Amino acid sequence: MVGKWLAIVGIGEDGLQGLSAIARSLVDQAEIIVGGDRHLAMLPSNDERHKITWASPISNSVAEITQRRGQAVCVLASGDPMCYGIGVTLTKQIPLSEITIIPAPSAFSLACARLGWSLTEVETVSLCGRPPALIQSYIYPGARLLILSAGKDTPGIVSKILTQRGYGDSKITVLERMGGTQERIVESTAASWNQTDIAALNAIAVDCVADFGVLCLPRIPGLPDNAYHHDGQLTKHEVRAITLATLAPIPGELLWDVGAGCGSISIEWMRTHPRCGAIAIEQNSTRLQYIADNAAALGVPNLQIVAGKAPNSLQDLPQPDAIFIGGGVTADNLFDICWSVLKPGGRLVANVVTIEGEQTLFKWYEKVGGNFTRIAIQRAEPIGKFLGWRGMAPVTQWIAIKSSAINQ
Repeated sequence: MVGKWLAIVGIGEDGLQGLSAIARSLVDQAEIIVGGDRHLAMLPSNDERHKITWASPISNSVAEITQRRGQAVCVLASGDPMCYGIGVTLTKQIPLSEITIIPAPSAFSLACARLGWSLTEVETVSLCGRPPALIQSYIYPGARLLILSAGKDTPGIVSKILTQRGYGDSKITVLERMGGTQERIVESTAASWNQTDIAALNAIAVDCVADFGVLCLPRIPGLPDNAYHHDGQLTKHEVRAITLATLAPIPGELLWDVGAGCGSISIEWMRTHPRCGAIAIEQNSTRLQYIADNAAALGVPNLQIVAGKAPNSLQDLPQPDAIFIGGGVTADNLFDICWSVLKPGGRLVANVVTIEGEQTLFKWYEKVGGNFTRIAIQRAEPIGKFLGWRGMAPVTQWIAIKSSAINQ
């Protein structure tokens, strides 16, 4: 049995003197100190202990730490190590029974204290090592955002995104080096942001204000059709809302979107919760670009896109919790491959608009059961000087749940 050999200590801008007695003792007793250049510079100049500076990729440093198992290792981390921090990475590699974690106040907590905001009523996101387009899904009128910056240029990037989205009047507050003697607060609006002398260590607070008449996107499935770039291969918003309800995303689950078109189903699956993941599989090169553009514009740039035709393109993909087939249901062996990889309890949902597609779904139904739903939508459109109902192509939807050994 190995005891607690690894300490992860959160440290603020006030350095070692700001640590609690327990945290300071863990630092003092360590044989090896791990941290970034800024953290290691906080140690006394005559500290001769072995130091490990974070490398790129960080997995190399994590591997070096695990090789020191049994030695007294202390990792210095900014603020709360479990809030978008290194503690999250290390606890996935090393048993918690071998780790002691002492957090300092997070940047989010410090920012709320400076601004008088309630931490439970704000949207929090980190752009450290993450694409800035992530904030797109957090923007709505009245939202308060707290953003961990990747560096000095991040406030300008965020301001540009807000302005282009129609939120140029949003108040931007940049909080530099919180908790230290060099702490500074810079305020502006997104549209007028022109600051260039910004510290690399900063957090951004945004009070979102929408321009008059700007399109406000809901958080629930069924976004307006004009929120997407597409070539007509788009699941219409009424059918999309029903389909997402049938797929029933749960935080942390993975979706395969087979025959993704412009990516609307996988994008809205991911928008339901930040921990939902999706893989969009599409063979058309133009639509692949639509998927990438739509994912970035709608705040899910981490959507995984696979170019290729199913079922051949499905090899070696992570096991899904749910699968949606929006195109190509008649492809040979598609059902067998999808059903075999689907997790127990997973949902397989398919939409078709042709008789041949319905025949294929019925063959699947004969194998594993499930349920059919016919979705018929009519929209009011002008007929001369009057309004009349014009029907969209009816959609046949089939769902099967892989719930037991009998139908696996």
